[in-house]
Formats: sequence, structure tokens, C-alpha cells
Amino acid sequence: MSQKKVGPSSAAAVATLLGDVVGSRTTTDRRALHARLSGRLEELNDLLRSEERATGEQVVMSPLRITAGDEYQGTFARVGGALGAARWLRLSLWPEVDVRQGVGWGPVEVLDEDPRVEDGPGWWAARAAIIAVEEAAERAGHRRRRTAYRLAEGCTGADESTVNAALMLRDELLGRLSERSLGVLRGLLSGRTQREIAEDEAISASAVSQRVRHDGLAVLVAAEELLGGIH
Repeated sequence: MSQKKVGPSSAAAVATLLGDVVGSRTTTDRRALHARLSGRLEELNDLLRSEERATGEQVVMSPLRITAGDEYQGTFARVGGALGAARWLRLSLWPEVDVRQGVGWGPVEVLDEDPRVEDGPGWWAARAAIIAVEEAAERAGHRRRRTAYRLAEGCTGADESTVNAALMLRDELLGRLSERSLGVLRGLLSGRTQREIAEDEAISASAVSQRVRHDGLAVLVAAEELLGGIH
């Protein structure tokens, strides 16, 4: 991905991920929704900690956590890490629960540790991103938009237009997948073979292969690898 600089450079930038549940106010069992979201966030945090132990590299700066109601946030060392976390979380909840998410790159200041309160250009960039994707999803032809990225003023980082173009296509493709194809995609992204996925989904290996080809799943997996490499 190309790099874009807006104004003077800034040090100690991080990738902030903000998210919330789409249509949560219409949910009849909000306690169950909270438990599901909280469980998925903790599961993802565990996976990211395992990744850090395996690679010796810091992935998470501040673990994902619920901040209020159905809203959550976390900070990452790289934009690619935040984008990968956003994708994992959406796939783990979809289609029963849908989420919209914004990623911002820029400095973030911790105002308080207990409870943790963060502020700064990076946080506000993520806030702007989630507002932008919510507004975009209201337009005809964009209803599947769920993820956006913003670069804080004064920071050097991945170009907004380039990243958002990839995110728009990712959201559109994910939104078109059937539940079965979503299961196959989850397996591919977790590193399972097509034969193992076939056993998990109780379908034939040829059926898995057909979905990989016809639904563009191999392209999605390849795109995720590229997005994950963004600094």
C-alpha cells in the first residue's frame, strides 16, 4: 500500500479500532447480545496474545474491550493488525450479529487507566471512520459497507483511498456470502485444508472447492494477507 502524509509527521502513532453492533436497539435479548460480543472479544484477545508469543512481536497495544453498551475498542501496533482483527470479529459474529467498525491511525493518549479512557488524533480518526461508514451504508448500493479507515491529520500512514477501496470490496463480497460459504472462508483464514473444512461443514471436498472458486474465497484470503501487511 502507498503511504500518504498529511501535514507534519507525528510520533508514537497506533491503529485504533472502534466498533459497534448494527441495529442493536432492536435486539430483544440485549443481555445475550452483550455476552456474545464480550465472549468474541475475549476469544480474539486470546488469539492475538498467542500470535505475539509465537512471533515475538507486539500486535496489541491495548486489548479489545466493551466501552459502553454495544460499543468496543482496542489499539494495535499496525493498521494491518487492526484490519485483521476487524475482519475476524465480523466473521465470528456474522450473520447472527452484524458490526460496523472504524480504524484510525495516529497518536493516542491514555487519559485514565481504570476504566481506560483514550483520546487524541488517532482515536478521533477512528471515530470519524465509523461515522463515515455508517453514513455510507445508508446510500443506495452501499448498504453492505461496514468498515472504514481514516488517517489522522499530521500523520504519515497508509493512504486512505487505497485502504478504503480494499475495505469496500471486502465488505461487499462478505455481505454476499451464504452461511455455508462463510464457514468455508473462516476455515481457509484459520489455515485449515479444504478436506478439513469439508469435514467441519459436513459437505464434500468438491463442494468446498466449488465454493472457493465460485465465491471468490481464494481472492478474499489473498487480499487479507495483503491488508494484514499494512503498517
